[in-house]
Amino acid sequence: MVRDDGEPDIYLPPNEMRAVLHKDRVKARIVRSDRKGRPEGRVLEIIERPAHPIIGRLLQESGVWLVAPEDKRYGQDILIPKSATGQAKPGQVVVVELVEPPALFGQPVGRIKEVLGEVDDPGMEIEIAVRKYSVPHEFTDACIAQARGLPDKVRPQDKRNRVDLTDVPLVTIDGEDARDFDDAVYCEPSTQGRGKSAVRGWRLLVAIADVSHYVETGSPIDVDAYERATSVYFPRRVIPMLPEKLSNGLCSLNPEVERLCMVCDMFISHEGEITAYQFYPAVMWSHARLTYTEVAAILSNTNGPEAQRRKALVGDLLNLDDVYRALLAARAKRGAVDFETTETQIVCDESGRIEKIVPRVRNEAHRLIEEAMLAANVCSADFIGQSKHAGLFRVHEGPTPEKNELLRNYLKATGVGLTISENPSPAEFQAIAVATKERPDAQQIHTMLLRSMQQAIYTPHNSGHFGLAFESYTHFTSPIRRYPDLLVHRVIKAILGKTRYHLPALPTPGEAHAKLSRRIEKSEAAKMKLSGEKPKKVSAELMAWQAAGLHCSANERRADEASRDVEAWLKCKYMREHLGEEFSGVVTAATSFGIFVTLDAMYVEGLVHITELGGEYFRFDEARQELRGERTGIRYAIGTRVRVQVSRVDLDGRRIDFRLVREGEEFMARAMKDKGLVHDGRGMERAPAKTSAKRAAKKASAAQSRALPSPIQALKAAVKKTVAKSKGRKTRRKS
Repeated sequence: MVRDDGEPDIYLPPNEMRAVLHKDRVKARIVRSDRKGRPEGRVLEIIERPAHPIIGRLLQESGVWLVAPEDKRYGQDILIPKSATGQAKPGQVVVVELVEPPALFGQPVGRIKEVLGEVDDPGMEIEIAVRKYSVPHEFTDACIAQARGLPDKVRPQDKRNRVDLTDVPLVTIDGEDARDFDDAVYCEPSTQGRGKSAVRGWRLLVAIADVSHYVETGSPIDVDAYERATSVYFPRRVIPMLPEKLSNGLCSLNPEVERLCMVCDMFISHEGEITAYQFYPAVMWSHARLTYTEVAAILSNTNGPEAQRRKALVGDLLNLDDVYRALLAARAKRGAVDFETTETQIVCDESGRIEKIVPRVRNEAHRLIEEAMLAANVCSADFIGQSKHAGLFRVHEGPTPEKNELLRNYLKATGVGLTISENPSPAEFQAIAVATKERPDAQQIHTMLLRSMQQAIYTPHNSGHFGLAFESYTHFTSPIRRYPDLLVHRVIKAILGKTRYHLPALPTPGEAHAKLSRRIEKSEAAKMKLSGEKPKKVSAELMAWQAAGLHCSANERRADEASRDVEAWLKCKYMREHLGEEFSGVVTAATSFGIFVTLDAMYVEGLVHITELGGEYFRFDEARQELRGERTGIRYAIGTRVRVQVSRVDLDGRRIDFRLVREGEEFMARAMKDKGLVHDGRGMERAPAKTSAKRAAKKASAAQSRALPSPIQALKAAVKKTVAKSKGRKTRRKS
């Protein structure tokens, strides 16, 4: 049981779990500590039981119908009366609605609400995930009707009071598989000021789709968009925040059509500093739809075939590259954290089966667009902050005191010459990353640096962005797929119009919202206690913005969890075809119960349980984040290379199990040799200890003296020999 106050989880024994379900909010009392030292509790009261549907497979056993939940955290099967099975057949995946809760001496009873299909149907993993995580996946009738009534193109009345940028060669740069284009860019050399005080640099235009023109506050489309808060991306499928007519049509900056946009028009100096900016609504005409691969090829070879095809745009792209280099230098100067991590992409065939898992390659064009978007986001946050208007900032705070102390201990234990202060800056993290990038354990160190940071959230309280080293930051550049960006657009328009934007009445917050709210409240209370500050009174307006930020943050987490769940399902199905096969991999996490290994060739992660590490006791070293064998001294830490065999795949539990083979055994043998042990293939024995020459001579002398019999010992031996001969003669006579 996870506690609201953030204290250690409470263990509920099986008998206590019979009357409760996963996700129930309960009141419990700690009654004792179990054998592992965990606080053990007793459920006193069920406070809240969310009306979540349960997804599982329909089974028939000895004439009894039941559903085995796909999420094993539910712990018990759901009984289904024969009259409540509907059209479902045994083995099918179904959605169950509870009609009777569980009891101490009785299983929960439910009825089948929806039949999803067979477990191996294409896309079944997505159908399960959207229901499991309560992701809205169908637009309301009112939303669809409103979207149907929208125009197919920009009308003359839509262009009023807008800057005409149709002659400016703005272009979109996205991935090959992108379907919606919400940003376009253009850059040209420019000078700010006159005479000797003139500053040379670039004029950078970032044009973003003007979703707020078509989605009015409180409209059916807006209500559905707010409920979703973000688009959810799965392999081969996207659940969009907005209806397709907007996301892929009217609001998408498609090439060679007029589109409405909000523009951040910036002047950037040669040092990468944004010295001036302005926002304005405009109408634009995208001159080309470019891909990251295409732009990277043009920038690397301006005489190549890609450059020849886009000859008219090469100069503009070179200007973009120049401003990107300046922004990159400014990023390094302010000490922003910059870790290169490997992101993967699942490639599926037409039936939805994984063909391969490949790393996403980030080239210079990706980074170019990223820096341009960061610049626009910074200007947006500054514009809202300067106007004193309430809005949502994208806040990323530094490590908590607990994580800070854990990281400092780790850096000390691993012999890194640098450490972090009590109140670290991003530059300290980046300095450690740069200083350790050539070390064999660089991956381990960088992973620990990343894990020490907190998750970013949306909030009206601006605390800056730790990772990017910005004092103020928000999201402005993706209103097609993120609701906070849409809110930022509305606030900017209100400021430009010298009015004030007011949030509409918001729906009741969900479970994820409440959970995140409790966590943030606890964090805020801890900061107040540490600083000695007293809680400040919050206005009704600010409370509304805080609720909106919590909602958007919680739904962002929900989308991430649903996406990871689908990826885990697909990877499990993929690895079922490789049971018994061996692969090389690297340890990506060490825990008290085993090590997680990611395969080199497939980018799939699985668990090597601690019982598979060998016949000795392994202790988890929290400071070093490693498992260490007590007898052999063998260590498994992040970055350790191993060879494993796929031993088990649990599709329902989204779990892949490995066991160590070959290199793992050789690794152990080397460690044992270093510790003075030998391995005979079946177990371990103590090897002969090395001794000094004097000690060896003494042992040899003692052994020799034991070998030479004394006179008394010789006499006893002679008597025994005579008696034995005498007995032998008597025996022969009797026979």
